[in-house]
Amino acid sequence: MADTTTPLPERIRPRDLSEIIGQDHLLAEHAPFRQMIDQGHLPSIIFWGPPGVGKTTIALLLAQAVDRPFISLSALNTGVKELRELIADSGDLQPPVVFIDEIHRFNKSQQDALLHAVEKGKITLIGATTENPSFEVNSALLSRCQVYSLNSLDTDAIKTLLHNALQQDQFLKQCHIHIEEYEALLQFAAGDARKALNLLDLIASTFDADSENRISNALVVKVAQQNIARYDKSGEQHYDLVSAFIKSIRGSDADATLYWMARMLKGGEDPVFIARRMLIAASEDIGNSNPNALLLAGECFRSVQAVGMPEARIILGQCAVYLATSPKSNSTYLAINQALQLAEQTAHLAVPLHLRNAPTKLMKQQGYGVDYLYPHDFPEHFVTQDYLPPELKGTKLYQRALNKREVEAERLQQRRWQQDQQQQ
Repeated sequence: MADTTTPLPERIRPRDLSEIIGQDHLLAEHAPFRQMIDQGHLPSIIFWGPPGVGKTTIALLLAQAVDRPFISLSALNTGVKELRELIADSGDLQPPVVFIDEIHRFNKSQQDALLHAVEKGKITLIGATTENPSFEVNSALLSRCQVYSLNSLDTDAIKTLLHNALQQDQFLKQCHIHIEEYEALLQFAAGDARKALNLLDLIASTFDADSENRISNALVVKVAQQNIARYDKSGEQHYDLVSAFIKSIRGSDADATLYWMARMLKGGEDPVFIARRMLIAASEDIGNSNPNALLLAGECFRSVQAVGMPEARIILGQCAVYLATSPKSNSTYLAINQALQLAEQTAHLAVPLHLRNAPTKLMKQQGYGVDYLYPHDFPEHFVTQDYLPPELKGTKLYQRALNKREVEAERLQQRRWQQDQQQQ
């Protein structure tokens, strides 16, 4: 009976480097990896490329080709302690190939824990990352590794992959599948072999075995939209979950905020991305109703970068709850947007002479800085004067929201203005 419980990408995972599709620049006859295998030497490597192009599979097959133990780790759930224990247990004979998926999610201390073992040859590191290693892998570790870029799979490669799957997998062969149209499959795959195979497997699960089954663009769209609900960092699910997360913060629902954040973390989202989104929300949706929110979000962003997962989840959770339970105001967000629009429309207006600096004698003679009132020379360091071009006099961009802090700030401004008027 055909195996349908194991995902299709696992069922037909290549067993030899010659079966890898789309990476000929690394695996062709005289390409770098072939030379490594011929020499029996495997250096530490960083694979840089988009999801679903074979990074994990190539790492495994390289280890097998040079007859070395293979250990696979995920940066999402491996800490410094686990790394040190692994290195201590590696021994002196047959140093293992340690594959670390999403190595860009390791913080500096986690990456530093690998340095000595890599340099002394206690392990051969193969790291995989979708991010530019020049920015995401520290320079000391990067200098000890060779970086190889993997390509997104092109149209021909995806078609070959799907054709091979139909020929090799027992379950798919029983379904007697004929692909009439490829456009939708290629669009949903987006150069990702894993996506392409999972979608094919999903469509096949809707077919009756032992009968002719045809795949059309319409069928692909229907099945994909109804059934693909897994988190996808580069696709629609990514933006849907981020949107729900931000809207829950804006709506002051701490429970929903934590839930959507947990969904993102479980789906493999970069915790730094989540912290960055909260940094934006702290200014856009909370603003001056609680300026401490921006300070806490900024510290959260820096702390998440320094600590990394899994501990970063605690910091993210604290910040998320604080933002969700803070008073809300978008007054400054609206104000800067209106200011930018006005600036675009009125860029021709000159700066009033009294607001200009006069570093030279000629500028002073031309009236630069004349009649400027220095606020610190007045009581309470406040004085009324025009700061906008005459053509925009009276323009209001900032409209304070109804929250304690912004109302109090406006009252103080009004009180100072009234005192100034009385003195005049």
